[in-house]
Amino acid sequence: MLKKFFSNVLSTFVGAWLALAVFSATAVVMSFAILGSFEGSSSTATVQENSVLHLNMIGNLNERPSADDALNSLLAQGEDTGTNLETVLKAISIAKDNQKIKGIFMECNAWNGGLASLYEVRQAIQDFKESGKFVITYGHEGIMQSDYYVASVSDSIILNPVGMVDIHGLSSSIPFFKNLLDKVGIEMQIIRVGTFKSAVEPYVETQASPANRMATEAYMKSIWNNMCDSISVSRNIPVEKLNGLADNLMVTQTAEYLVENNIVDGLNYRFEVMDMLKEKTGLGKNDDVRLVKPEQVLALKTDIISADKVAVVYAVGQIDGNTEDGIDSKALAKDIINIANDDAVKAVVLRVNSPGGSAFGSEQIWAALEEVKKKGKPFAVSMGDLAASGGYYISCGADRIFAEPVTITGSIGIFGMVPCFKELMNDKLGVNLSVINTNENGNFISVTEPMTPIQRAAMQRMINEGYELFTSRCATGRGMELDSLKLIAEGRVWDGITAKKIGLVDEFGNLNNAIDWVVEQAKIGEYAIATYPESESSFMKYIRGYMKVQMNKMIASETGELYKYHDVINSVLNRDHIQCLMEPVEIK
Repeated sequence: MLKKFFSNVLSTFVGAWLALAVFSATAVVMSFAILGSFEGSSSTATVQENSVLHLNMIGNLNERPSADDALNSLLAQGEDTGTNLETVLKAISIAKDNQKIKGIFMECNAWNGGLASLYEVRQAIQDFKESGKFVITYGHEGIMQSDYYVASVSDSIILNPVGMVDIHGLSSSIPFFKNLLDKVGIEMQIIRVGTFKSAVEPYVETQASPANRMATEAYMKSIWNNMCDSISVSRNIPVEKLNGLADNLMVTQTAEYLVENNIVDGLNYRFEVMDMLKEKTGLGKNDDVRLVKPEQVLALKTDIISADKVAVVYAVGQIDGNTEDGIDSKALAKDIINIANDDAVKAVVLRVNSPGGSAFGSEQIWAALEEVKKKGKPFAVSMGDLAASGGYYISCGADRIFAEPVTITGSIGIFGMVPCFKELMNDKLGVNLSVINTNENGNFISVTEPMTPIQRAAMQRMINEGYELFTSRCATGRGMELDSLKLIAEGRVWDGITAKKIGLVDEFGNLNNAIDWVVEQAKIGEYAIATYPESESSFMKYIRGYMKVQMNKMIASETGELYKYHDVINSVLNRDHIQCLMEPVEIK
């Protein structure tokens, strides 16, 4: 079966290249229709008086517009498929001061966003309420925990009479691939530094180590306590009662029970909520509620034209990983050097939402950011959901680090991971290699032979040196003694609250807070925001997204149930051997 698997994968890639011509031709034929659809999109529609900003909490809440957005929007034929944090926060800020927008209407449809991203939206809505405008949330089928966290700050939460609310606490899911790799015949050779550097565990263990479990439970508990405190204040529900409700399988409780316990304020069908919105915006019963999307609201803001600029640099995704939406260290470092040399740029904010990745790539980005400081430009970091390992590496040199209480950061550690495919090739596939070397280590690093004791010792020495470099960068950047820094390193992951206590971050705040800080430090007045890397055009996003979807479909159809093998193996093969990476953990 495995022979067929790899044969199919090879034939699939050949077929994919042949299909490229067909896809290209299709793209050309469709281009006029696609461009027309973008030109006629809702983002350019006029916002009328007495409108309501509509936040449909559905799909992925990405950091910025992604390569798949245009494709998903087109395939959904105008239906909402998700949005991004950048657009949502800007829209809420504009809506607060624009007289055409009378309030916000949020609909809960299971938003898939990181906890810090949800926290930022929640804070933005709290700030919006200072305008005196209303905020109403509605749950049609139900309100998931992530949605409720944001919705709890609303003036009122309304639920469908047969809807439900799910508050259950936080849970972490970590997949372990050791048994899968054993079946395939792949041995993962691990060299690491740091008791808590658990990113390698999924490849060599079948469950979380005691150190990993202890650290994960600690930061999850801190994050959950912060979430409970926020909900408690907004809904006037004691924390003890809220935890009791969560433990009582809230999702199974009746809607009336939820009203009695102040989880929701009322039970109404959606058409009744629409009548409420009409009344609040001064419309007649026969009028349609003027709901506007965040993209439409953005058109209400006039861009500032100024000679002075603040550069906002986004570092989102894995550093030099195998995903096209990750961080290309070479390209990003080049952008940062250009920013350092641009006299019009007076200050820089690095927005980090990354689990890290390549140790080499992390060092290149760090070095480029040091050039910004040498030019005397204030430099701050704004941490999103995750700024860990290599994500912290590129952050540590900032003049000021901002994070949210529920940000996940730290994981200051390094590891090497070299796969060995000898068993797969020899025993599973029947492929034998004859290796002829002129020197003892002529085939190092090899994925077809296990490392010798001498090679493993050399790798360990290199990893140790990498760890010393990483920790020294952090100690210097944070103004700490190296020994003190190492006490909170060891690859351990921290929540934002604890990270601030131990000196890994300076201040709680979002991207706007970081921008305000560097502007004050730079002593500039009016300024324009310049964002990097530059976003692609909607048409190019569509083409790339279309190609990726078709490629994945072809591979999956050819490999069937073995597609999961392809996914894991592909991830391993496309990583640098030396990593500053926190393996992403699903927390829900």
